[in-house]
Amino acid sequence: MNHKHKKGWIFLILCPPLIFLGVTWIVMWLWNALLPEILGAKSITFWQAMGVLVLSKILFGGFHGKFERGVRGFKERKMREKMMNLSPEEREKFKEVWRSRCESGFFNRHKKTNE
Repeated sequence: MNHKHKKGWIFLILCPPLIFLGVTWIVMWLWNALLPEILGAKSITFWQAMGVLVLSKILFGGFHGKFERGVRGFKERKMREKMMNLSPEEREKFKEVWRSRCESGFFNRHKKTNE
């Protein structure tokens, strides 16, 4: 039996939780070092820091992983298949429709057409 692979699995299982706990500690330390003086916020505990970290991940970071890549990849493949099945005329029509939708752009949206 090869013991080298056992060490790899232990490392793989232990590292993510330890990294998460370390990042939580850093968030708590930074919060307690900076925000009470800057904003007058109260100091937080380790578990509150973990909650802030998870909440910020949900609100701002999303969950990027195999699931999201799989869903995005599925949508991209489905769209690519639809585009490949279009005739050249239908592709040109599709491009024209999107070109007309996008040509005004964000900054040109409010320009007068009577100029």
